[in-house]
Amino acid sequence: MLSVAVFSALVLGGSSVAQADIYRYIDKDGVVHFTNIRRHNKRWKRIMRTGPGKARAVSAARRGRGLDPGRFTRYDRWIKQAAALYHIPEALVRAVIHVESNYYPRAVSSAGAQGLMQLMPMTGRGMGVTDPFDPRQNIFGGTRFLRVVANRLRGDLVLTIAAYHAGVGAVLKYGRNIPPYATTQQYVRWVLKKYYRYRKQLAMR
Repeated sequence: MLSVAVFSALVLGGSSVAQADIYRYIDKDGVVHFTNIRRHNKRWKRIMRTGPGKARAVSAARRGRGLDPGRFTRYDRWIKQAAALYHIPEALVRAVIHVESNYYPRAVSSAGAQGLMQLMPMTGRGMGVTDPFDPRQNIFGGTRFLRVVANRLRGDLVLTIAAYHAGVGAVLKYGRNIPPYATTQQYVRWVLKKYYRYRKQLAMR
């Protein structure tokens, strides 16, 4: 299972980059805490350095693609099934879909990533996806990939999100930290913002 990330005053603003470093601390119970407030305590480790003007858009899905409000609930059954099958929080699957494709199953990135969860062709094939534009296949393949990534990173929620964007190799290269790539850092913020929003919505159902 993914570890629980507890945020204290973490800046998760809109589309601009928050101008604050992010620190992480794992307490004796294994709970992971994050904050953007500088801590003069060696237990807190800086995992992300941010600053003005560094980020650019990482997903065309953040721009308008037309009106189709039904898309936000159209895939509910498959999202629930995939999340349960691979033991990934449903809120995380929804957050990744929202940031990656804005729930448009025919989305294709400039890098060639495809479908709702924007799977690269090789990754999709490795996850058993034969048609990346089939919503069900894409959701199950993307969620399975999240599980694979989470297993590699000991269930760390934030690093799993970072690795989904930049790759596990990049996270390991930088000492199991979020890579210092502006787009990846922005991506982590966007997904986390959506994740906590979806988690709150799901808890109210």
